Amino acid sequence: MSNPLISVRNLCVDYITDAGDVRACNNVSFDIAPGEVFGLAGESGCGKSTVAFSLMRLHKPPAFITGGEVIFNGEDILQYSDKQMQAFRWNEMSMVFQSAMNALNPVLPISEQFCDVLMHHTTMSRKQALKRAEGLLEIVDIHPSRLSDYPHQFSGGMRQRLVIAIALALNPKMIIMDEPTTALDVVVQREILQKIYALKEEFGFSILFITHDLSLMVEFSDRIGIMYSGELIEVAPAKQILENPFHPYTQGLGSSFPPLTGPKTKLTGIPGNPLNLLEIPQGCRFQARCSQVTPMCRQTETQLRQIEAQRFSNCHLFGEPIAQQKVS
Repeated sequence: MSNPLISVRNLCVDYITDAGDVRACNNVSFDIAPGEVFGLAGESGCGKSTVAFSLMRLHKPPAFITGGEVIFNGEDILQYSDKQMQAFRWNEMSMVFQSAMNALNPVLPISEQFCDVLMHHTTMSRKQALKRAEGLLEIVDIHPSRLSDYPHQFSGGMRQRLVIAIALALNPKMIIMDEPTTALDVVVQREILQKIYALKEEFGFSILFITHDLSLMVEFSDRIGIMYSGELIEVAPAKQILENPFHPYTQGLGSSFPPLTGPKTKLTGIPGNPLNLLEIPQGCRFQARCSQVTPMCRQTETQLRQIEAQRFSNCHLFGEPIAQQKVS
């Protein structure tokens, strides 16, 4: 990728606990191009949201970014001062948080929540901010007359669209969407994703799309990265991840939900439990749950390896190690 919008390089995030230090994000590297939807999938606790919070510098103790770079438009935002980050957030990168429809303040009308973002990050007057808020509501198909309503007066899908509208308020170049359709029924999920995609096509922003639902992600994303136990273990174009996965963990994810078409197949899933990050084994982190484990897997730490053009995996079964900073 010649000119990525954002390049994450060897990102490490540790949680300092009484039981010991936990590395929740271990040398994660990926690029996102302008206008691209990059999906990040994996089971709960694998580090997806930890990566997202790192890109926005939103971690608070006991979480600490302990290594790596996040290059956005040629600058490492991990080196930004607090004042620089305040200017960066929402202007350059915004975020739709997990459980987004519950992220709105229940005791403030929607107008105040739009004005808070717009007036804090710009020199807009209140009148200008309200005018901008009316336009944002129309963008997400909500009538401007609802601006004075409170969050409880909207349906779940409408609240989700309100949060997306707030994320779009300052026309950022990139939006992080962390489980943006959680708790919505499948019909509303599709409507929300169709609206997000239409807005992306209209305004040209990039998206980091985070979910544990691989089938949903394949439909929405251009490329997908799979995380396991704090590591990025596979990166590939979206359809190839589902149709021809290389890493045994990705294969297990793909076989853990039923196909919508074609013959019936037996669901196999992934045996065992997610890795305890306080007890990292020597070698591959997935070895205890893998049906293809070899002696090398138990002895040698894995590295991301190139399999084909645009295809990467950290499994010892494939390829040769590549420099992590080349993964894009």
